[in-house]
Formats: sequence, C-alpha cells, structure tokens
Amino acid sequence: MKLEDLYREVIMEHYKNPLNKGLTDDTRYSKVNLLNPSCGDDVTIQVLVEENTIKDVRHDGHGCSICCSSASVMSNALINKSVKDAEDIIKEYLVMLTGQPYNEEILTGEPIAYIGVSRFPARIRCASIAWKAMEEAIQEAINER
Repeated sequence: MKLEDLYREVIMEHYKNPLNKGLTDDTRYSKVNLLNPSCGDDVTIQVLVEENTIKDVRHDGHGCSICCSSASVMSNALINKSVKDAEDIIKEYLVMLTGQPYNEEILTGEPIAYIGVSRFPARIRCASIAWKAMEEAIQEAINER
C-alpha cells in the first residue's frame, strides 16, 4: 500500500467514524465556531482546559471529508496534551499544510495524513478550519481563568 493510500484511508475513517463528535452543555468548555463562506464548511470546537492540560475536545459541524475528518484527527491528537504542546502541534500542522518544512518531532501520527493538502490550495482552509478554531478556543480557555 502506498503512503498516499494510507493517508486517504485515515482521512476517510475519521470522516465516516469521527472521534469526539458532539457538543456538550458543560459551561466549563470554551467554544468557538468558524465558517468558511466560500465552501460552506462549518465547525464548532469545544475544549476543556484544566491545570494547563487539554482534558477534552468536542467538535461538531458539517463540511467536506477533509474538514470533518480533520476535526476528528485534531481532537484525538490534542486530548491530554499540555496547552503548550497543543499550541506547538497546531502551529506545526498549519505550517505543514502550506508545504513548508515542519518539525517532525512535534507533529506526528495521524495529522500527517493531511500533508498532501498543500498541493491543493483551495483545500488548505478545509484542513485548517478546525485547528484554527481550536487555537482560538484554547486562548479563550486561558483568558477565562
């Protein structure tokens, strides 16, 4: 199996069977909604930060397979990470999407499945919207303390 096929498999698995999907009414969670008006991707991210650690991530919304699967991958990659580690992972993921060299020691695992998105500039926003919402949600959580 080619690496590109494996990446496609990861994306489709998270699209069909998303992890951490569904929002909570728990007011301890910070919540951010982002919309991509050019394609209709609509993502809401909730994050629970306790003791400087990402304790939980929830997501919901609708959009293309890249957008929806990316939210699932992101949520799974960041739960139980320190805020700093989560911010570093997000930063490196966004760098990777542009096709620039990224830190392979920081960005590992399933998020790498989106490396090919850099060849399709119109899809970069699809792959990044959940991650940017998470970035904002983390900042909200920090500011609310």
